[in-house]
Amino acid sequence: MHRISDEQRRIRLGRRHLLAPSVRGDTPVAVADAIVALHATDASTVFLSTCARLTNPGVQAVEQSLYEDVTLVRLLSMRRTLFAVSAELAPYVDASTARAIAAKERRTLVDHLAEDGNGLDERWLAEAEEAVMAALAARGPATGSQLAADVPALRTKITVFPGKKYETVQGVASRVIRVLAADGRIRRDRPRGSWTSSQFRWTASEPWPPLPAAEAQAELARRWLLSYGPATEADLKWWTGWSLGDVRKALAAAGAEKVSLDAGTGYVAPGDTAPEPAVESWAALLPALDPSAMAWADRDFHLSVDHRAALFDRSGNIGPTVWWNGEIIGGWTQRADGEIVWRLLTDPGREAAAAIEAEASRLSAWVGETRITPRFRTPLERELTA
Repeated sequence: MHRISDEQRRIRLGRRHLLAPSVRGDTPVAVADAIVALHATDASTVFLSTCARLTNPGVQAVEQSLYEDVTLVRLLSMRRTLFAVSAELAPYVDASTARAIAAKERRTLVDHLAEDGNGLDERWLAEAEEAVMAALAARGPATGSQLAADVPALRTKITVFPGKKYETVQGVASRVIRVLAADGRIRRDRPRGSWTSSQFRWTASEPWPPLPAAEAQAELARRWLLSYGPATEADLKWWTGWSLGDVRKALAAAGAEKVSLDAGTGYVAPGDTAPEPAVESWAALLPALDPSAMAWADRDFHLSVDHRAALFDRSGNIGPTVWWNGEIIGGWTQRADGEIVWRLLTDPGREAAAAIEAEASRLSAWVGETRITPRFRTPLERELTA
């Protein structure tokens, strides 16, 4: 087998993830395709991850891709997590992952409706969904609260897990909207407030064209390997949320090749075994949940075990990170007065310090007066904020 060292993996990361200045992207879509999918659970992460990789960073270009051109779309997909992907890739993500998740979301909601014991069933849900679609057709883009005002069914409350110690009463509005979005019948439109807000308006959409699930999984695996390979079966299983059987079938169908790593055996896309040319030295300030930090189950090649307690929350979500030449060496945050501050967990030298300072200035320039607070707070980020 060909051998690919950890150093080569870091070189690939800098080049293929568009993090070195000489390889940055020209458009948000180019950035999304380079890293396959932008993590979108935290609304600000989409913008921060994209702009860190753009030659000319700015909010307007990302908003235009999301809300005007709709060349970037959000899908509830890998690991039942919200991601933003290019419209060209979206049918593959939908068929490989999102369809099964949408079906599970619907089954779960129908089960909870039945448990409530008030005669709510699939027919009631279908009627509620049609009423939402009619309200959107009449009103145009609307928030969940506006839709609940227009559609009486959305004001229904149900008892979830009746008779158990964690019994609770929930409104159905967000659940019905979530199912419609998972099915691709509606999508997130511009939020209320700034680009950091997660209070989205909703607008009507069309479901993605159907593809065979196995074909879509093979294509998604191939693209993921081009961005994140070499990587292991465990890495792909972690990123997708697929079963190990589906991972192995997808790797085989994609023609993945085995390679030797510093820590075991990995896979690359077909023919992708040649050494990667080195890029110039680079620094990056990446946001919480950025794909370059979260896409592997085993991150030893770019993250020291000694740094993890400071950079992750208790649920395994990584906070804002400082990078130097393919390794995570610290964390950063923005304080209430707008200042970007960071702490390095190792000493990378004066060249790195200067490059990190320059990246912080670049970030401050396009963020402007906006204030960013990560949705998932980590120990180091909290310390720096204080």
